[in-house]
Amino acid sequence: MWSDNETDRDFLNFGFVADIAAEMILQADGRPISMGISGNWGVGKSSMMKLLAKSLKDRTDEKYLFVEFNAWLYQGYDDTRAALMEVIARAILEKAEESQGAIDGIVDQAQNLLKRVNWLRLASASATTVAALAVGLPPVGLIGEGFAVAKGLLDGKVTQEDFDATTNLTGEVKGLFKDAPAAATTAPKEIHDFRKELEATLKKLGVTMVVLIDDLDRCLPPTAIATLEAMRLFLFLERTAFVIAADDQMIRKAVENHFKGTQLSEDLVTNYFDKLIQVPIRVPPLGTQDVRAYLMILFIENSTLEEADRDAVRTAICKRLGETWSGKRVDRAFVQSLIKDCPEDLALQLDLADRIAPILTSSKNIAGNPRLIKRFLNTLSIRKAIARAQGVNVDEPALAKMLLFERCGSEAAYGELLSAINESGDGKADFLNAWEAAAEKDPKAVSLEGDWNTDFVREWLTLDPPLGEYDLRGIVYVSRERMPIITAADRLSSEGANVLEALLKLTTTQSSTLAEKLKTVSSHEVGQITERLLVRARAIEQWGTPPILYSLLTVATLPGDHVQTIARFLGDLPSTQITTPIVPVLADKPWAASVLSKWAQDVSVSAPVKKAIANASAQADKTKGGA
Repeated sequence: MWSDNETDRDFLNFGFVADIAAEMILQADGRPISMGISGNWGVGKSSMMKLLAKSLKDRTDEKYLFVEFNAWLYQGYDDTRAALMEVIARAILEKAEESQGAIDGIVDQAQNLLKRVNWLRLASASATTVAALAVGLPPVGLIGEGFAVAKGLLDGKVTQEDFDATTNLTGEVKGLFKDAPAAATTAPKEIHDFRKELEATLKKLGVTMVVLIDDLDRCLPPTAIATLEAMRLFLFLERTAFVIAADDQMIRKAVENHFKGTQLSEDLVTNYFDKLIQVPIRVPPLGTQDVRAYLMILFIENSTLEEADRDAVRTAICKRLGETWSGKRVDRAFVQSLIKDCPEDLALQLDLADRIAPILTSSKNIAGNPRLIKRFLNTLSIRKAIARAQGVNVDEPALAKMLLFERCGSEAAYGELLSAINESGDGKADFLNAWEAAAEKDPKAVSLEGDWNTDFVREWLTLDPPLGEYDLRGIVYVSRERMPIITAADRLSSEGANVLEALLKLTTTQSSTLAEKLKTVSSHEVGQITERLLVRARAIEQWGTPPILYSLLTVATLPGDHVQTIARFLGDLPSTQITTPIVPVLADKPWAASVLSKWAQDVSVSAPVKKAIANASAQADKTKGGA
């Protein structure tokens, strides 16, 4: 299995971008700087930030204080501005405590930052609290004297008397006020003083604070905007650097939602983010070479190779990716050349990565997204584990090909594929044979209809292994969380299922015994049994006397609509598939007279078959005449 967590190990050759960003922070030399790492969900923005931090630590001896802020963790539980300020203040306090004794008064100075945060947390009470105060109701959590005290602290002019009143409070209510400054103040003044004191503390500590803001992709629009607004409190302070990872399309939607009801031009929406970000960095989308390399690195990470060997191969692959512009390739041959005595199972996985990379890149449902690629591989790994636990023998490349269709193909087409597998007697989707053969010659020339008629399906058909000849029942079984396995036999009574099983085992002649047993099942079930037999019959490419013919003849001994269904099927057989042995078998069946007549009139039916029909007809006339 592969973890979905961010990493500071370079799997996508993003290291060079992180190095450039780190160099820019280094060259700022304490001057304020803000960076935005943008890209779609799951493309690796968080990992890019981890790589940037690692690069910065590795490149210089200058002190940096790294502060990570995940807005998503606070969504719905805290005021975003206060949460960001507290995370920063506590990180500084922790750093100050490490320097205690070396820098006079640094801990007290850092603790004062936290006191200001607590005051601002109260002063910026939630909308619910302010609304309650406006109509004279006590806000949630503040009762009795606490209500009066809160009004005094929220009126914009905080006096010594207001804070003296907090000494009579107890419990959680008192905790809200205990660190408030003991002097008259206002929210704007506190914010100004907080910024000034923050700058002074960072200077005294001799560090540059690098704030990494992540996971805005996961936040609701109000939280995303609140986080960006909170960031404005700290922008352009000396010894600060802000790095924010966000999907720029998500930010645009959040801004539009924030200013809904107003007329916003495209430029204004774009400029909102641009005004916060001095240095925009976009995570590059992955091409086929990148996806192939990523898949191979993931397989190598989970292999039995030693850690040092894994790191060496990963580094070599990333270096090679930086050279692909010149025509060099990252493929199975190149990667295997890096691994001495490559284990057989890893070699097979590298081959799988080589083959599926193009379709994982081009498919709209995955589109080379690293997070979705990991999920695809994790699902594949889970299904292999299920197969081992259940003793089901599945071929990994075939399992991967089926999973690709499940994830990237039309749901309706996937349902048709499963139905064909479930309905067949041998677990084969025979209709794939012709398509896969045609796709091997020219994928664009494959004639497809309906939900199958897509570029994805055409490319999917070219992948090895061809599935038309595979018994796919085991794969469908371990993949059944998407759709249930419902075969024709499952819809039959016990008697009907037993008769169907026996009919499928016939090899030479029709069975009068089975014909008698068929009389005990309902006409509806006889129709179902007929359809099940025809599924098997459609896979036959030459009609002499295949075993399935005798199964159909046995069912046709019972009267009913199913007899005409069998007759229509035989009458519509391609002329090239009809051979002479079938004619005498059908000649004595009254319902088959129309079938033989149709073949006799078909100009494309071979001469030997027509001669056999003529002889059978003459023999029948002779028999009638003799009678």
